[in-house]
Amino acid sequence: MAFQLNPYINFNGNAREAFTFYESVLGGKLELHTFGEFHASDDPTEQDNIMHAMLTLDSGEAIMGADTPHMMEYKGLCGFSISLSGTDQSLKETFTKLAEGGQITMPMEKQMWGDEFGMVLDKFGINWMVNIHTEA
Repeated sequence: MAFQLNPYINFNGNAREAFTFYESVLGGKLELHTFGEFHASDDPTEQDNIMHAMLTLDSGEAIMGADTPHMMEYKGLCGFSISLSGTDQSLKETFTKLAEGGQITMPMEKQMWGDEFGMVLDKFGINWMVNIHTEA
């Protein structure tokens, strides 16, 4: 059986802003659905919050997420990174864009394994690892 593994990220009321940013950096097709659209919350403050976001990249992979509903405790983001890897040098530009408003935690540079690699914590608290494979 074939399956697809996708990150699903919980946000604290800023999922729309985060996914709009990711679409501007990564491209792809963005779908946003609110709690109000699905009548999933009676709380008037949640009507415009995102119940489900899905950014489908041109490669077919997807990143998904949502705002944490009021009946659940938002526990923050920790203990994971999203990895982008490939041979395309445009990943350097992607790395730079992800760092806007965030923090580069490891500069993009040649590593002992021969690839270029860097890490960034974006402005939404998501850790990204970017690896550009160098053909030998």
